Order: sequence, then structure tokens, then C-alpha cells
Amino acid sequence: MAEQAAAPALKEIFNRERFEHIAGAMAAVSAQFDDKLFIAEATRNLDDLGIMQRMRQGAQAMQQALPPGYPESIEALYKVAPRIGHGFAAIMLPEFVALYGRGHFALSLDALAFFTRFGSSEFAIRHFLEDDLHRTLAVMRGWAEDENEHVRRLASEGCRPRLPWAGQLKAVIADPELTWPILDALRADTSLYVRKSVANHLNDIAKDHPEWVLARLEAWPKDNANTSWIVKHALRTLIKQGEPRALALIGAGGEAKVRVEDFSVTPRMLKLGGHVLISADIVSTSLRPQQIVADYAVHYVKSGGGTSRKVFKLKQFELAPGGRQPLSIKRAIRDFTTRKHYPGTHRVELMANGRTVAEGSFELLPT
Repeated sequence: MAEQAAAPALKEIFNRERFEHIAGAMAAVSAQFDDKLFIAEATRNLDDLGIMQRMRQGAQAMQQALPPGYPESIEALYKVAPRIGHGFAAIMLPEFVALYGRGHFALSLDALAFFTRFGSSEFAIRHFLEDDLHRTLAVMRGWAEDENEHVRRLASEGCRPRLPWAGQLKAVIADPELTWPILDALRADTSLYVRKSVANHLNDIAKDHPEWVLARLEAWPKDNANTSWIVKHALRTLIKQGEPRALALIGAGGEAKVRVEDFSVTPRMLKLGGHVLISADIVSTSLRPQQIVADYAVHYVKSGGGTSRKVFKLKQFELAPGGRQPLSIKRAIRDFTTRKHYPGTHRVELMANGRTVAEGSFELLPT
């Protein structure tokens, strides 16, 4: 059997073919656009650039190829946005706004709200937040009421304290009250796309201000399914930590009244590249139904011989009186960009509602 071809690198979203497509689209909406200059500048030294560098170089090339005048350029970009045809590639348009529109606040924020429908403006809006935090947040609060789900998501995602691939918003990390009006306005949003962003935003805050997040989520109405979804996913870090108030908010407060049967971690010894199977039966010892949050933790051996505990989600379920819930998870033991494995004894814990109910281990052998 022939080997499967490797997936293209993410940076190839911005390859020569993509820039040629954008050049053609721009030329179709702007007779003054210099498509040859754009392609030459956008594709310069592409092999040496990562994905975000390619995106920025493309935005810079677009500015060179358009006639002078920021408002006139934005007018052309409004026309080309629906023609880009790729959600991530279209992020180049908000990048253009971030690079050249910071002296045109109202025009630029209107443009970001429009462009985010085609490729998210979440990275570009950070520059305006850094320039004028309160003025920009006031506009974003209005976006939380927009009829378009992409604009509502931008209201939350754009001001996340710890947005991946973007610089941290130190002011928001220090004072989560700054973005709370936006999050509160979106607490029952009908769009899953928006709710995921709100939950991620709150999870960011919970890493620095857990008590603050718990207090505000405890005050939210509990009778809306969309709000409940946000609460559950916003508290995932605190739930993994066994935080009692977080568990109570998702109906799993109090100690789990259970016993564990047939707990196993197999194989007992393996080499890097193998898999570990963790399995058990959770049996209720209660006379009442219980909400159970089951997690597991692996104590990874570090290079110096110590260990680092990492908690993973397993399953949330209702356990009837005397009921039994089989659990199992197969975990790959291989190196990732975020984790390197070392030989030694790796302890494994099974947890129910934040409390360890069974323990085992496996031995990672030297390669």
C-alpha cells in the first residue's frame, strides 16, 4: 500500500496560487489595482515565512498595489471580501485595516465588523484595543447585539485575555470587569459559534480570577439551555481541578458516592509510540441519582526524574441508584510539540467529582 501523502503545511494557505487568486479578484473590482506588483511583493521569499508572516506580507503588498488613500482602499476591499473564498485567507483584509487604518477609528471598526463575516477580525481588533481600550470595547459591546453571529462572536473573541496566536491583553487580565458587559450580553446566545467563544473567554479569565468567574456564573439564570452550555464549558479548567463550586454549578456538587470495580491500566509496560488503555466500572452506592464528572490524571515523568500531573476529561453522566457506568479511554504515548515523554513510572488517577477513587500506573521503557 502506498504511503499517504503528508498534509500541506498550514502556511500554504498563503501560497502563490492563493495570492494569484486574490490578485485576480482585486483586479476585477478595482481597475487601478496593480496585480503584477501585488503578486511580486506578496510572494517574495515565501519559503522563509510562516503563516502569519505571509498573511502580513500579503496585506502590505495589497497596500502597495492599491492607489493612495485609505478610505478608497477600504471601499475596494469591501467589494473583494466575498470573492476571497477562504475563511483564513480572508483574514488578510482585517490585517490591512490593522496596519493602515488606526488613524481612521470609526471607518476601520466598521470595516472589521464587515470583514469578520468572511475571515475573522479577532487578531486585527487587538491593535485598536491596545490604542484605545475603552473606546474600542464600547463599540464591541454594540457588536454583541448584532444580528450576524460572526460579528457577535468577534465581540467576545476579539477581547479574550489570552487569545491563541495573539498577544495577551494585560489590562483585561488584570481587570475582567472590562469585558464582562459583552460576556453578560451573550450569555444565552443562540449560536454555538458565539457560545464557544464566550466559554473560552470565561475560561481564560478563570485561570487568573477563579472566584470572580464563579461568582458571576452563579448569578446567571439557570433555566436557559444555552446559558447552561456556556457555564459548563467555561468552567472546564476549574472542573478538572475539582473546584467544588464549579462542580456544583453543573450539578455535580458534593462527594461522589461510588465504588470502583475492574480498574485497570494496560499494558503495564510499553515503549514510546504505544497506547495505554484506562478502564473501570463506576458503581453507585447512593440511594439517589447522582451527577458524576469523571476525569483522569497522568503524572508524566519529567527530564529530571520528577513528575507533572495533567488532568484530562473523561465523561459526565447521571448515575442511577445502584447503577453502573463503564468507562474507558485509550491514550497515545507519543511525543507532541507540547509534551516530551521520558522513561519511568507514570502514575494514573481516576477521579469522580474531583476526588481520586482509583490509582494505577504504567512503565514507559527506554527506547
